[in-house]
Order: sequence, then C-alpha cells, then structure tokens
Amino acid sequence: MKEVLIIILAYLIGSIPTSVWVSRYFFEVDIRDYGSGNAGATNTFRVLGKRWGTFVMLCDMLKGLLAVKLAWMLPFYVDHDFARTTLQIGLGLSAVVGHIFPIWADFRGGKGVATLFGLVLGISPWSALGCIGVFLLVLYVTRFVSLSSILASAAFPIFILVIFNVDNEAYRVFAVAVALLVILTHQKNIGRLIRGSESKVPILKYRDRRKERRMAEKD
Repeated sequence: MKEVLIIILAYLIGSIPTSVWVSRYFFEVDIRDYGSGNAGATNTFRVLGKRWGTFVMLCDMLKGLLAVKLAWMLPFYVDHDFARTTLQIGLGLSAVVGHIFPIWADFRGGKGVATLFGLVLGISPWSALGCIGVFLLVLYVTRFVSLSSILASAAFPIFILVIFNVDNEAYRVFAVAVALLVILTHQKNIGRLIRGSESKVPILKYRDRRKERRMAEKD
C-alpha cells in the first residue's frame, strides 16, 4: 500500500508542468501553442530562449531525481539494493508518465527526456553524468536538442552494460528500454533532421557569427 502511495506521489511530482507555468506566468502564453507544441525543455529553448530553456530542463530533471529519492521513505528498501533499484525505476517512470501526461496541465506534456535523465542521475550518477556529457557535446556541435537527447539516450545502455557493467538485471533492461523509448518518441524529430528542417536552439550564436566573419574575411 505504501509503495502505491509513493508511486502516485511520484506521478504528481512528474506532473508539475514547469514550461507551461513559466510561459503563462512570465509571458502570458501557453508554450504548447508555439513551436512543436510540446511542454518540454526543447520547445522552451526554441520558443523562450536559452535562459528559460535551461531553467525548465533543470526543473524537469529535478522531478525525476526527487521521484527516485522517494524510495528512501520506506525503511525496507534501504538495505535491499535490488528491491530498492527496482522500486526507484518504477518511481522514476511514474514521474516520466506524469511529465508526458500531467494532471495539472490537461494531460498535455512533453516527451520526458529531461525527467528520464533525472531518474538516471538518482540511481546511477556516473552514468547520468556520462549521458549529460554526450548531450552537451552534441548540443555544442550541432545545436539540435533532439539529436543530443537521442544520442545521449543511446549512450545510456553502453554506460550501463559495457563501461560500468551494472549487474542489476532490471536496470540493464531498463537502460535498453530507455534508449528505444527515446528513439520511438523522437520519430518526427528524426524525420526533420533527415530532411534538414529541424530547428536549432538559440545558443552559441556568437560562434556562428564568428564563423561568418571569418568566411567573409576569406572572401
């Protein structure tokens, strides 16, 4: 019974629609009426800029992290690693479902990638940091948040299965499932990337301007 209650609590935490509240309170608009129509960090970067995009991304990651930490509220799971990790995966996924279908925002949310990162950060910090490193590197090079998310998620099972060789079978299956889930939920983005119509986030513009100046100088 206690497990059910904290899983519901994890869902409610995940349901906090950060981007929707930010867009309504500070800009008097609904982020879901613009850009891709998603209530996630990627669309916030695209529509509201890097400052608010970063804020929303961190808040969405925090939702997954907090949901995972709810497992420590139940004494039984403190000393049982396998059971605790399994419960933490359930709690984190509940938060992700809340992010995708938020009860506080008419069940219209985002894709849950940032919340997934928060989940991983709470269970396997080094793997999460590795994924974040991949994400930031790809974002720096391409400025595509969608591509950064896809490649970071694809790197996750590599960290779990190969680099750190985690022996928890539930977590190993979860790592592979996360990579597949992110790829499946980004089919439209993948199509736009192939067609060259995917939007870039408004960061590192100074780098682009510097390249343009150098090209102009060469001409």
